[in-house]
Amino acid sequence: MLKTGKLFRLRRLSLAGDDKHLLVPLDHSVSDGPIVPAGQWDDLLRALVAGGVDGIIVHKGRARALAPDVLKSCALVVHLSASTACSSDVNAKVLVGDVEEALRLGADAVSVHVNIGSDTEGQQLADLGAVARSCDGWGMPLIAMVYPRGPRIENPHDPALLAHLVNVAADLGADMVKTSVALPLDRMAEVVANSPIPVLAAGGPPDGSDLIEYGTAVMATGCRGLAIGRRVFSSPSPASLVSRLSAVVHGGSGGSGGGSSSSDGTEPTTRPDGLTDDMAQYSTMVAGVS
Repeated sequence: MLKTGKLFRLRRLSLAGDDKHLLVPLDHSVSDGPIVPAGQWDDLLRALVAGGVDGIIVHKGRARALAPDVLKSCALVVHLSASTACSSDVNAKVLVGDVEEALRLGADAVSVHVNIGSDTEGQQLADLGAVARSCDGWGMPLIAMVYPRGPRIENPHDPALLAHLVNVAADLGADMVKTSVALPLDRMAEVVANSPIPVLAAGGPPDGSDLIEYGTAVMATGCRGLAIGRRVFSSPSPASLVSRLSAVVHGGSGGSGGGSSSSDGTEPTTRPDGLTDDMAQYSTMVAGVS
C-alpha cells in the first residue's frame, strides 16, 4: 500500500502523465529574502498554476499558509533543507522539517538539498539518507537537489562530476535528482545516461540567455524536466512564461521553442555528430561559461 501511495504521488508530479516535470522552486525566501511582497503570494501561485506548472517547491511554513483552492491542479513539494545568505558557510544545509510534517501538510513529495564538495558534505549526506529512509516508510517521493558546491569543486559543470552526483542521489534513495547542467550542454546527455533515476535540470541558462532555447536544448539531452525558480517568479508575466516552458517540457504549442519541435513546428534536425540543431546552437552559445 505504501508503494502504491508513492506511485500515486509521483503521478501527481506530472500533470500530463508523461513522467516529465516542470517545477518552480519558491524556497528562496529562506535563503535570500522575500521573492514577492506578502500580499502577492497567492497571485503568483495562481499565475503559475494557470500557466501549467506541474509543481511548486516551498518550505513547510509557506505550505501552511496556502489557500486550499490555489493548488487545484499543481503538486506540492515541501523542502526540508535550509541555509541563509547570512551564514558563515552558505553551502552548509541543515534539515528544518521532516516527512511526517510534509504528509500532514498534504505534500506530494519532499526535497532535500546536498552540496557535494562543501565542508559539511558528510552531515548533508547523512541527512539525505535519513530522509530517504523515512520516505520509504511513508510512501513519499524524494527529490534530491544535489549540487557541486564548495572549496573542493574546480568545475561545477564537469559532466563526470555531475554523473557522480546523480548516482549519489540514486544510491542514497532519491526518486529523482535536480542538479546543475553540464557544459558544453550536449554533454548533459552523458549525465542522464549514467543516472538510474530521472534528472531535472536546475535553474536557467548560466549565461542569462534565452530561457526557452535553453529549456529546449536541455530536454533534448534526455533530462526529464526543468526546475526553474528565479527566472520564473521574477518574470513580468509568470503565467505566460510557465506556459511556454510547459510546452518545452511536455510538448505542445506554448510558444516559440516549445516542445521538441522547432519554431515552425517541424522536428529538429539531427546532425552527423548526433546533436540536434537546438543542442548545437545552445552549446556553442554557452561554451565559454563556467
